[in-house]
Amino acid sequence: MIKKLFITYLFFSSLISYSQDIISSTVVDLKKNRDVFQTVNNEKKTVTLFVSDKEKVKAIQLNEKMQITDSISTARPDTKKYANMIGYNISNNHTRLYWSSNNYENIFAQLYDFDTRKTITKEYTIVLKNEKILQKFSENENFYILTVLKNSNNFKFHVFDKEGNYTERIITLEGFHFFKSDYQKSDLYGVIGENLLPFEAPFTLQNITVENPTSLTDAAKKRKSYFNDKKLTLTFDTNIDFTQVIIIDLKDFTATEKMVKKQFIAGDRTSLNSNSFYFENKLYQIKSSSDLLYFTIKDLDSNLLKEYVVNSATPIDFKNSEIYQEGGDFGGGKRILETTSQFIRKINNLNSGLSCYHIGQNTLITFGGVSAVQQSTGQIALGQFGLIGALASAAMYNPTMTSFNAYSNRKVVKIEGLFDTDGNHIKGELQPLAFDKIRTFFDKNNDVSSQTLFRIDSYYLGYYDNKTKEYIIRKFAD
Repeated sequence: MIKKLFITYLFFSSLISYSQDIISSTVVDLKKNRDVFQTVNNEKKTVTLFVSDKEKVKAIQLNEKMQITDSISTARPDTKKYANMIGYNISNNHTRLYWSSNNYENIFAQLYDFDTRKTITKEYTIVLKNEKILQKFSENENFYILTVLKNSNNFKFHVFDKEGNYTERIITLEGFHFFKSDYQKSDLYGVIGENLLPFEAPFTLQNITVENPTSLTDAAKKRKSYFNDKKLTLTFDTNIDFTQVIIIDLKDFTATEKMVKKQFIAGDRTSLNSNSFYFENKLYQIKSSSDLLYFTIKDLDSNLLKEYVVNSATPIDFKNSEIYQEGGDFGGGKRILETTSQFIRKINNLNSGLSCYHIGQNTLITFGGVSAVQQSTGQIALGQFGLIGALASAAMYNPTMTSFNAYSNRKVVKIEGLFDTDGNHIKGELQPLAFDKIRTFFDKNNDVSSQTLFRIDSYYLGYYDNKTKEYIIRKFAD
């Protein structure tokens, strides 16, 4: 079947018209209950697509032009023992997938070796006594599972390196300052375990990928992480008056702490709202009351780099868009709000946040607020694309793809503004982003399945066209 798939691709690629956005197209008969996930080798600009069902996993290798160069098929791990695909790492040109049991204590690794065309497996048993799993991180060489130790100030990393070796590293944060809401003294375990439902559950940590547009649903979380292959930056905004920043060096596993104050607003603290977004080694903060909004840019030593202040009687002079509201009590559609007072009052009553995204040398910032998921017909909807990025009902999400259904069954109020590298507002009309173009594409093409979305130099959308029986990859640029 693999050989036929490859030959079919070579034949079809000679016929296909390389239009502005279609990169490759492969005739293939995908059966039902299949899932697609990808790993990206950022150094070599190559991609491995994994197509899975309950019995097999097929790895399809794509070169820098997104053309198929090879594929390997192997049996899926025992579904009764290994329920979830939790991450990956890359060694040379080979990808190792990690599967786990529901309690994460049993780990199964599959190394896809395209040189020998073999799959090498390895099993691990890890001890998670008195630990809460917070997040998982994958990058080219290492796969990490981050936990917090019960009733302590300690993080723990379970590390799987590119050779498949497993080690543990404990990060001690003794001497750091931990407070719950309203300055209630606590430890690290207590801060991360604080109940922020219905919007944010205890012992959750929202990972942010700044290379992609971040939805307000993610940006409005009070506990966030920002990961790259050299460091992990954590921000806690559970307290209204400051952002606690913890920076962990992933080379020597040391940690530093920064406490970045937010602007002072007089009045009842219980009626205030605040949050932050970490971007380009700076902290972008908002703080609001029912009629006042501060937007500030600071370095991690609390030095003020830029400040904008808006009250309910003044226009928002740093926005490049209308004030949009989606969802809510007016039928779930979209509408434009007319006044600054509406915007400030509404986001202060929601879960407020802001997110940053590079457009060339400039930064696009989304400001706003979002509600918790509102139940529909007795169930919480999973969105247009369902559990995209999963492998055979696994717990591995594609963060780029899930941005498209982030506002499903939520009320959202937002504006957008464009800023230069010094934080100065840039006037003018915003141009459509790749995400906008992809949304338009899906509006016109809804008979598709097995979608996946990833970014290298541009965004690449893979999907199965149910009518033509082709798996297609399209390219979209900002």
